[in-house]
Amino acid sequence: MERRLAIIGAGTSGLLACKYALEKGFNPIIFEAEEGVGGVWNHTIKSTKLQNAKETYQFSDFSWPSSVSQVFPRHNQVLDYIQSYAEHFDLFPYIKFNSKVISLDRVGESCEDMEAWELWGGSGKPFESKGYWHLVVQDTKSCLTEEYQVEFVILCIGRYDGVPNIPKFSPNQGPEVFNGKVMHSMEYSAMDDVSAAELIRGKRVTIVGSLKSAHDIAAECADTNGVEHPCTMIMRTSHWLLPSANLWGVNFGLLYFNRFAELLVHKPGETFFLSLLATFLSPLRWATSKFAESYLRWKLPLKKYDVVPYHSFLQDISSCQVAMLPENFYGKVEKGSIILKKSQNFSFCREGLIIDGETKPLETDIVILATGYKGDQKLKNMFKSPIFQNHIIGSPSSTVPLYRQIIHPRIPQLAVIGYPESFSNLVSSEIRCQWLLHFLNGGFQLPCMRMMEKEAKAWENNMKLYGGRYFWRSCIGSVNIWYNDQLCKDMGIKPRRKKGFLADLFVPYGPSDYAGLITQD
Repeated sequence: MERRLAIIGAGTSGLLACKYALEKGFNPIIFEAEEGVGGVWNHTIKSTKLQNAKETYQFSDFSWPSSVSQVFPRHNQVLDYIQSYAEHFDLFPYIKFNSKVISLDRVGESCEDMEAWELWGGSGKPFESKGYWHLVVQDTKSCLTEEYQVEFVILCIGRYDGVPNIPKFSPNQGPEVFNGKVMHSMEYSAMDDVSAAELIRGKRVTIVGSLKSAHDIAAECADTNGVEHPCTMIMRTSHWLLPSANLWGVNFGLLYFNRFAELLVHKPGETFFLSLLATFLSPLRWATSKFAESYLRWKLPLKKYDVVPYHSFLQDISSCQVAMLPENFYGKVEKGSIILKKSQNFSFCREGLIIDGETKPLETDIVILATGYKGDQKLKNMFKSPIFQNHIIGSPSSTVPLYRQIIHPRIPQLAVIGYPESFSNLVSSEIRCQWLLHFLNGGFQLPCMRMMEKEAKAWENNMKLYGGRYFWRSCIGSVNIWYNDQLCKDMGIKPRRKKGFLADLFVPYGPSDYAGLITQD
């Protein structure tokens, strides 16, 4: 029985999948559309830094070099680190660069056969299906195509590039009527540092958005143009962003990233006792959120600039929207090099933007839409079959339904790594890759499709409970340890990874806690 394995994407998830596949005796091939490894880290703006302390964002068996002394390394240092990982484990020979998968289709099984299955792939095992995947791969330089057949595909394409989310406008109120330049933050991030600086220098720049990329670009514009040409930010919704990793002197991780913190929230598949305990501790859950909010209200001039979020800190944590502010961001606001405006709606005119509640147009030269990405659409576009397209994207009121946040119950011999979010995506991807390769190597079988769908729905309901209207981000940030416990149990590995009861309860989990899981099988 052949076990041909294709990995799409050479970001951190794709490299991890390749490394663990090699350890299990597979001979994988990675298709990467870009010229190098690193994924989204190849396209960042000049000021981008790692959001995590580097000790919490590292490969479990490959430490940061001693030459990187910063707690939050710069984007080029992160990219160098990822490239060094690929070199250290000799992954480059398995990567086909400038190779974009333009079609992914299932061959050898009828729709009727697949609809009749009770077990994933017909057997619940990874390589016992009579079908296979047919890939059409285009060389991005020559535009020539090649075709490949493999038994299993691992999608590691990420969700924060490729398909930008562009706001819709009424006729004659969109970018087409504007005399200036309109671009998405994806285009801006893809520019080299010199070109980006030249684009915004001496220009009136308006940024639409309220999350991390919007703040980063605004700070970069302020550094370039100062108060002479202030940058304007238009935000529909404010979010809780951190000036540092400490809240009233308490490390952020101690409040949210240990087992005790997860006792305060309900978890998918929890026992009656844990459910009762989470209900009993709900006042402490509320108090922890208010503790964080009180510090940010005190530390930052949120009320002065009318940017106090309407929702709780817990909701932003539960939807993975808490991020680090650029250095001295509100100092730039105070000086006048950044102007903050809140508006639910805006439209374009010849001179710039018309903002709700303002009588005069906002005159501007460049509008940058930092409005996010359509990650679900990016996944959908991978598939040729309309049936698989409908399966993967679900509905507007649901998340992408993945069992263990990895496998779709109705798409055989395929896994997705790196789509659901956490507060250390690298660490999450590594444990998922270990789980997946343990499964591919016959370590365990999947339950029936009905149970897989039930589990995926339980996680979706939990995301809706705490993430509110931002559930679609598929964030497991507030229950990440609980999630990892389920993967460990599937692999037959002890889920409690720390020595000592108190350490396991109160010390945040990190990369070293999940090192070498599949070597323990």
